[in-house]
Amino acid sequence: MNVLIVSQYFWPENFRINDLAVGLVDRGHRVTVLTGMPNYPSGNFFSGYGLFKNIRGEYKGVSILRVPLVPRGNGGGIRLALNYLSFAFFASILSPLYYCREKFDIIFVFEPSPITVGLPALVLKKFKSVPILFWVQDLWPESLSATGAIKSKRVIDSVRKLVCFIYRHSDRILIQSPAFAPLIESYGVSPERIFFFPNSVESLYKPVECQPNLKSDISLPPGFIIMFAGNIGAAQDFGTILSAAEKLKDFPDINWVILGDGRKFEWLKEEVTLRGLSNTVHLLGRYPPGAMTGFFAGADVMLVTLKREPIFALTIPSKVQTYMACGKPIIAALDGEGGRLIMESNAGLVTPAGDANALAKSVLTIYSMSMENREAMGRRGKAYCDANFKREVLIDRLEGWMKECLHQKNDRRLTF
Repeated sequence: MNVLIVSQYFWPENFRINDLAVGLVDRGHRVTVLTGMPNYPSGNFFSGYGLFKNIRGEYKGVSILRVPLVPRGNGGGIRLALNYLSFAFFASILSPLYYCREKFDIIFVFEPSPITVGLPALVLKKFKSVPILFWVQDLWPESLSATGAIKSKRVIDSVRKLVCFIYRHSDRILIQSPAFAPLIESYGVSPERIFFFPNSVESLYKPVECQPNLKSDISLPPGFIIMFAGNIGAAQDFGTILSAAEKLKDFPDINWVILGDGRKFEWLKEEVTLRGLSNTVHLLGRYPPGAMTGFFAGADVMLVTLKREPIFALTIPSKVQTYMACGKPIIAALDGEGGRLIMESNAGLVTPAGDANALAKSVLTIYSMSMENREAMGRRGKAYCDANFKREVLIDRLEGWMKECLHQKNDRRLTF
């Protein structure tokens, strides 16, 4: 099949769509990605890229076409809106010109945020009469309200109408959490068009041995290490993490290591200093995916958190699967699907979202455990991940849906 992936983000930005695109190429499909100029999460164009610089490229057999956009800058509301809308505008205008002679079989949309990524896909569907599979990672406009990114009811209502329009004109809606289904259906999408497609785990994420000097080699502090890896944003509820760290100040050998970057990084840095946590909360910044398993190997337990909001209770943070794949025990402060998955696999301890007291108690519980018990948690998580989130099994599933869409399209042509 000739597959067009529409995603505002792609390599060298670190998103799961990168691995999925390569997986389809490995299966013999021709894959093209329509994306923007890389600028996430720093907010500035990556080295070697600009508004009209390095438009075409290739990544492990995937053809890449980039359109200009306004970089996200510091992630403020106006700048972020310009970032989202500029990609949707330029991709909608330019892609029919770039692809005027190209015949695609399927359009696959990757939507971690924003929902506007669906607009250029709909434009191309109009020109090419190609089915769209829309993979929902982030529920709009609900997540906008939950994070406080948008407070205007009028704007939220306008976004809701746009979401309804995009969902209804997509042939199939793929969801990363089964709990998304009722909300998607509320937009007028029939259950027959909604399919559960969880995040798979890239092959690079696997258990590795912790060498004797590993912690010092990669600048991890000595002692017991709780590690968070990923986006540092409003949804991740770092206020609760810092409050739990304050409650455990009397345990100086308990260290909180934060890997990643995002809109709240500078705020987090300031809060660590203001709360006097510089000795126990360590902000190491962002590292490439290939370095993650080495960091994880030096951690005693991994941490995942989300704000206490009904919408976040529906999602499964993708870091849960990543932690499991690396065979690490997990402490979670979140509600709903993510917590259910950790409890079902018996891979760690789960506390309610936003409860700093409960999070601190869970840390002490796992801190007091023997290494053997913590390792057993990690092994259970790894086994659960292998059974449910294997990349090849999920790509098999996706290929099947793509073929079904093609057959339905051909059957409609024969009918007419």
